[in-house]
Amino acid sequence: MSDLFKITLLFLTLTIARPNNAVAQAAGKSKYKCMIQMTNYMGEGAYIVISLINSKGAYEKTLYVLGPDKKWYNSMKEWHKFQSRQKANISAITGASVTGGDRSVNVFEIDNAKINAGYKIRFESAVEDKEYHVKDLEIPLTTESLAAKNEGTGYIRYVRFSAN
Repeated sequence: MSDLFKITLLFLTLTIARPNNAVAQAAGKSKYKCMIQMTNYMGEGAYIVISLINSKGAYEKTLYVLGPDKKWYNSMKEWHKFQSRQKANISAITGASVTGGDRSVNVFEIDNAKINAGYKIRFESAVEDKEYHVKDLEIPLTTESLAAKNEGTGYIRYVRFSAN
């Protein structure tokens, strides 16, 4: 066989045998690093819940919880109603609360089928003896918003995502 034929055959074999990473990734989940920069508020650490909101505006899944003490979860009124109805084990997706001026970096998974499909990511925040923000930040779950700097309206100054 000629060398050109052998190279072509090898190339085709490798191309066909190798799984298409884009297809494999589209069918699964992707991890995202989420950096939350807080405003310079005075007071206790903020409890923040990051939730997946479906196209009808309803809670679908808790992605991450910043704030380790369960006794304060009821201060996140809207999320707490959802969590009370659909008990999920959130122990693996919780971390420390975050105080004014600080930042927090966390990693969570998002089902790729939910991206660009009408879903949103909601950041709900509460601070002891201060205002509660049911939508401190709510962003469309699109490839554009996952690549952008997203401004909060309460205790969150902004949020940035990066593929992990």
